[in-house]
Amino acid sequence: MMALEIAGVSHTYRRKALDAVSFAVTPGEFVVLLGLNGAGKTTLFSLIAGLLPLQAGTLHVLGHPLPQERTQALAGCGFVFQQPALDLDLTVSQTLRYHAALHGLSRRDARRRIDEELARSGLSDRADELVRSLSGGQRRRIEIARSLLHRVGLLVLDEATVGLDVPSRKAIADRARALCREDGTAVMWATHLLDEVSPEDRVVILHEGHVVDDARAERRAEPLPQRFARLVGLEAAA
Repeated sequence: MMALEIAGVSHTYRRKALDAVSFAVTPGEFVVLLGLNGAGKTTLFSLIAGLLPLQAGTLHVLGHPLPQERTQALAGCGFVFQQPALDLDLTVSQTLRYHAALHGLSRRDARRRIDEELARSGLSDRADELVRSLSGGQRRRIEIARSLLHRVGLLVLDEATVGLDVPSRKAIADRARALCREDGTAVMWATHLLDEVSPEDRVVILHEGHVVDDARAERRAEPLPQRFARLVGLEAAA
């Protein structure tokens, strides 16, 4: 079973944001969705999350078709969107307990999983502190921990490192890749930053609503920065 199957998906606002997008993600795979701002990354993720109606094409999440089996599909997914979504006046543990309750976890299971995720995030010592006391990178790590409490098969991160310093960005990316290796979680990582791509990553380049490239970074004869610049019409890429 694929973690994610996208076939011929199109979406139009006043203009076409996605045009016949097709690709699939296997369990345990780390896929970078690379594109400039406005390429259609957030629209695609909003469709996967069921936040927008599916206008054309088919979407299967963990084997479940959208929108027909939306509840079952989303029960196995975690999402971290670009805009932070934490209540700053809750403690870290309150934040995680609330999410666990929404997913029907028992208090015992919730406590165990919260302890596990905080340990893996390196934030066990911050459990009783208010979210507002954390740095931007720490808040992102809490959002990721929250999204994983219900044992997801697919984790979707939309520009999750925007505004963070380089060490924080690296720590979050390393954490996401570890999920693929250790837990078999599939990860979709959307970014416009080339320095967030590792050679072993599969990179799907999205430009103006079209998939214009899909390959492992290390297998390209042409270096990724030059290829990305050429495919999206830039003069040069950093």
